[in-house]
Amino acid sequence: MRIGELAAQAGVTTDAVRFYEKVGLVAGRRLANGYRDFPPETVAWLLYVRTAQTLGFSLAEIMSHGEELRDAPDAAEGLSALLEEKIRVIDERMAELAALRSELATRVGTGCPLRAVGTVG
Repeated sequence: MRIGELAAQAGVTTDAVRFYEKVGLVAGRRLANGYRDFPPETVAWLLYVRTAQTLGFSLAEIMSHGEELRDAPDAAEGLSALLEEKIRVIDERMAELAALRSELATRVGTGCPLRAVGTVG
């Protein structure tokens, strides 16, 4: 299928498809007339990529695990492990953000909030 049809079916722009091709997430072949031609299963793969991005996975993470997950069943252990790891990372980030929020809250109304708490200024 041509790039425009692929983009429309996957709900992305043709520029996005070109970018994904450039970074190696999708592969098409060039026809004699120079047009890109993608296999039909690329639609499902792009939908997977978009869902993974929505769930917080970077393109680098998707690319590093793409080959092993592309044909894995939805209940695959590898996929569950990746999701559990992403949850762990999110939990760590949430704890960091909670500590930052707490630090900011202690500085509200203290004059210059950029000075270390307890220093003479």
